[in-house]
Amino acid sequence: RMADRNDRLSINVTGKFYVDESCIDCGQCPDSAPEFFGRDDDSGFSFVHRQPFGGDENRNAMEALTACPTDSIGNDG
Repeated sequence: RMADRNDRLSINVTGKFYVDESCIDCGQCPDSAPEFFGRDDDSGFSFVHRQPFGGDENRNAMEALTACPTDSIGNDG
Protein backbone atom coordinates (compact mmCIF):
# COMPACT_ATOMS: atom_id res chain seq x y z
CA ARG A 1 0.00 0.00 0.00
CA MET A 2 1.04 3.58 -0.67
CA ALA A 3 -0.45 6.89 0.42
CA ASP A 4 -3.20 8.00 -1.95
CA ARG A 5 -3.08 11.59 -3.16
CA ASN A 6 -6.85 11.40 -3.74
CA ASP A 7 -7.26 10.85 0.03
CA ARG A 8 -4.83 13.62 0.96
CA LEU A 9 -5.95 15.45 4.10
CA SER A 10 -6.96 19.07 3.52
CA ILE A 11 -5.04 20.17 6.62
CA ASN A 12 -1.69 19.43 4.93
CA VAL A 13 0.19 22.45 3.62
CA THR A 14 0.57 22.54 -0.15
CA GLY A 15 3.57 20.67 -1.49
CA LYS A 16 5.01 17.31 -2.40
CA PHE A 17 4.71 15.63 1.04
CA TYR A 18 1.29 14.87 2.48
CA VAL A 19 -0.58 12.60 4.88
CA ASP A 20 -3.69 10.78 3.71
CA GLU A 21 -6.85 9.51 5.44
CA SER A 22 -5.31 6.16 6.35
CA CYS A 23 -3.34 7.86 9.16
CA ILE A 24 -3.95 6.36 12.61
CA ASP A 25 -2.07 9.20 14.36
CA CYS A 26 0.44 6.83 15.93
CA GLY A 27 2.79 9.75 16.54
CA GLN A 28 5.69 8.34 14.54
CA CYS A 29 6.06 11.20 12.04
CA PRO A 30 5.73 14.10 14.52
CA ASP A 31 8.19 12.33 16.82
CA SER A 32 10.74 11.66 14.09
CA ALA A 33 10.39 14.90 12.08
CA PRO A 34 8.51 17.51 14.14
CA GLU A 35 9.78 20.31 11.92
CA PHE A 36 7.49 18.98 9.15
CA PHE A 37 4.77 16.87 10.79
CA GLY A 38 2.31 17.70 13.52
CA ARG A 39 -0.88 16.39 15.07
CA ASP A 40 -4.29 17.94 14.55
CA ASP A 41 -6.30 17.49 17.75
CA ASP A 42 -9.61 18.24 16.01
CA SER A 43 -9.31 15.61 13.28
CA GLY A 44 -7.13 13.09 15.14
CA PHE A 45 -4.70 12.88 12.22
CA SER A 46 -1.08 13.78 11.79
CA PHE A 47 -0.36 16.17 8.91
CA VAL A 48 2.37 18.11 7.13
CA HIS A 49 2.62 21.61 8.60
CA ARG A 50 5.78 22.62 6.70
CA GLN A 51 7.32 21.23 3.54
CA PRO A 52 10.99 20.25 3.61
CA PHE A 53 13.48 22.23 1.57
CA GLY A 54 16.81 20.89 0.45
CA GLY A 55 18.90 17.80 1.01
CA ASP A 56 18.91 17.22 4.78
CA GLU A 57 15.31 18.30 5.21
CA ASN A 58 14.14 16.05 2.37
CA ARG A 59 16.06 13.13 3.90
CA ASN A 60 14.43 13.73 7.30
CA ALA A 61 10.95 13.81 5.77
CA MET A 62 11.70 10.67 3.76
CA GLU A 63 12.81 8.89 6.92
CA ALA A 64 9.42 9.69 8.46
CA LEU A 65 7.71 8.47 5.29
CA THR A 66 9.52 5.12 5.32
CA ALA A 67 8.91 4.67 9.07
CA CYS A 68 5.15 5.24 8.81
CA PRO A 69 3.49 1.94 9.85
CA THR A 70 0.38 2.59 7.76
CA ASP A 71 2.08 4.05 4.64
CA SER A 72 0.00 7.19 5.11
CA ILE A 73 2.69 9.67 4.05
CA GLY A 74 3.00 10.44 0.38
CA ASN A 75 5.64 12.19 -1.68
CA ASP A 76 4.64 13.51 -5.10
CA GLY A 77 8.12 14.90 -5.70
